[in-house]
Order: sequence, then C-alpha cells, then structure tokens
Amino acid sequence: MFATHDFALFVVSGLLLNFTPGADTLYIVGRSTLQGARAGAVAALGIGAGCCVHMLAAALGLSALLAASATAFTAVKLIGAAYLMYLGVSLWRSGPRTHAAGRAPAPRAPMRVVFAQGVLTNVLNPKVALFFLAFLPQFVDAGSPHKLLAFIFLGLVFNVNGTLWNLFVAWSTATVRNRIAVRGRPAIWLSRVVGTAFVALGAKLALSEQ
Repeated sequence: MFATHDFALFVVSGLLLNFTPGADTLYIVGRSTLQGARAGAVAALGIGAGCCVHMLAAALGLSALLAASATAFTAVKLIGAAYLMYLGVSLWRSGPRTHAAGRAPAPRAPMRVVFAQGVLTNVLNPKVALFFLAFLPQFVDAGSPHKLLAFIFLGLVFNVNGTLWNLFVAWSTATVRNRIAVRGRPAIWLSRVVGTAFVALGAKLALSEQ
C-alpha cells in the first residue's frame, strides 16, 4: 500500500507509541483539567499540527540535518526545554484561584493560545523529529520510486491515529474532572502538579543527549 510494507505492524507499533505518555499527553491533560474538553481537544489538534510539521521536515530531509548537526540539535533541544519549563511555570501560576483566598478566578487561555502552545510543545521537541526520521523509513519499500509519497502516507496515518487517541484523552480527562468536580484547592494543586511535571520534562530534555 503506497510503497509501504508491514502496514499492520506499523499501525500497531504507532498506537503503542501514542499510548506512551509524554509532554504532549501532559499538556492535553493539563488543559482538559483546567479548561474542559474543548480546550483539551484544541490542544490535541495543535499537537497534531505540530506532528505534521515534523512529518514534512523529515520527508524533506530537514530532520536529517538536525540529526547530523550536534549544534542544531542542541539549539533546538535547549529552546524546547526552555519552552517546556516556561509552560510549566505558567500552568503553576495560572491555576484556579478561589474567591475565599481573596482573588478572582484566573482568566482562561484563549483557544488560539491553547492551539499554539500545543503546536510549540510538539514542534520544539527534537526527539519527535528524530523519531519520525528513524521510525517511518523502516516501513517504506526501499525499492520503490515513490518513497516520499509512502513517507507522507505513513506520517498521516500515524498522526491521525495519534490525534484520535489524544482527543480521547482530552474527553476522558474532562469527564473525570466534571464528575469529581475538581475545584478550589484540589484544582490549584492539580495545576501545580502538571506545571511541575512540565518543568521536570524540560529539565530532562535539556540534559538529554542526541
């Protein structure tokens, strides 16, 4: 199919990778918890858009340049780590505030901001770029003259499956949030836990090697 091989294995492997939590999942959970299912869905779509950027970069060879250049990899890595830490601090500070504490509730982030943050959370992670470069070619027919088409096809399949999973994560998180009525102090601490996890992920990315 489209100059690929072992397509069923690719789909199963991709789903298993999508199920593995990371910065993308954490961002969706955070937005769904703080702002509900709509914000979580928008965050998931932003992450899907970020994956499209990585897919096209890998197809055009830009990811290969990133993998070959230690300087470029380090630069993107540090920018991504700084952004994750910034996002973590923002989530820590923007958690819900109770009127009893003498403060008005924190304003919700506009959907365009939620979407843009989802895109950046994914795009600024160089590990995702290297994943597309290393994983997808394993399922492209080496003898086919249509390798680029096959690469894009596999990337779209992986991204669609991942986006569907992320939308489910957003919906299920928001459902749990509504059922247990996460408000007041529990919501504040949940926001801080998610923010702290983002800071930890940023630090881990900064200290990782190519």
